[in-house]
Amino acid sequence: MKRCDIGVVGGGQLGKMLLMEGHRMGLTFAVLDPSDNCPAGVMAHEMIHGRFFDEASINRLAEKSLRLTYEFEHINAETLMKLEEGGCKVMPSAETLYMIQDKYRQNQRLDACGLPVSPYIKILEPADMNRAADLFGYPFLLKSRKGGYDGKGNAKVDGPEDLKDAFFALGGDGASLMAEKFVNYQMEISVIVARDHNGNTETFPVGQNIHKENILDMSIVPAPLPDTVLRQAQDLASDAMKQLKGIGIFCIEMFVDEAENLLINEIAPRTHNSGHYTIEACNISQFGQQIRAIMGWPLEKPKLFKPAVMLNLLGDPANTGAPVLEGISEAMQLGDVYPHLYGKTESRPGRKMGHVTILGESREEALEKVEEVRRILKVKVAEEKLM
Repeated sequence: MKRCDIGVVGGGQLGKMLLMEGHRMGLTFAVLDPSDNCPAGVMAHEMIHGRFFDEASINRLAEKSLRLTYEFEHINAETLMKLEEGGCKVMPSAETLYMIQDKYRQNQRLDACGLPVSPYIKILEPADMNRAADLFGYPFLLKSRKGGYDGKGNAKVDGPEDLKDAFFALGGDGASLMAEKFVNYQMEISVIVARDHNGNTETFPVGQNIHKENILDMSIVPAPLPDTVLRQAQDLASDAMKQLKGIGIFCIEMFVDEAENLLINEIAPRTHNSGHYTIEACNISQFGQQIRAIMGWPLEKPKLFKPAVMLNLLGDPANTGAPVLEGISEAMQLGDVYPHLYGKTESRPGRKMGHVTILGESREEALEKVEEVRRILKVKVAEEKLM
């Protein structure tokens, strides 16, 4: 049996964009996903239908693949660690995946290495909430240690009256929780960084991330910070990589406080929504760099052609059904506007259905187009689904 070059756990949009890049180079892919019509499925050479925590399904993917990667974190890291111990190439390392799946464990690792994180403690019982308030003051953040994304699993504790409600809202006794000091930050930024088989790293330009209702709304590149801070962010991302095992792409999310100090918020061992701008704005995309790293090919030094804004396209706020993207032609007439629709078969309110990258001769010029693009470009539900 001829095995595929790369096996991917997850067939969502990140997997699809990886496959699109790999197809250009003649690579073959096996994909594991529970959905019959996931975005990456139509491009896979081998499609395995199975759950992300099902050991047998992941083992089947490994049998059909020369090397494995994954497109998101909420998968069976323990099975991947067993495969890695048996000689399977898992990139990034399953050990790193296991570490970052628990935010408390992640902070412990970074803290022990002298990397800056917000002060934190473990929360096991209601009394620990009072201890967090004594240590951090109000407000502070309560977080689920595992499984949270897009703001899910977080609660801001503004005062003593919120202690009990926040604790039980996130699971209460028996839940895996942690508390963090609230950072009064001026912005959130992220750095996409790649590492190859020889330990060499390359970082992409720093982006500012702006969220609405806990979902990434847009990323602005380069982030509006002094050059010295941008360099410090890239250096901090490289320093973080020295403490992590694995080959491939990582996203290092950081807070910039009011004094322009940097704190690491989270690490994603994969390509990231905030790095989609690289497809049009750089000489190599995060997916092209991911392919190079996984295959053992030389990394490219990323260069930004033009300032960019990546704007997420969310599902129709009022309807559920088959998606269509309206306004493509009119949006493109603005110039340097590049829409992407991911191929998800069902649009739901607030679901990430695509994105659009907007380039400009300056950051300000790119931002000037954003509201016009918002007005023009809409994910709608096909009319026949509304009948």
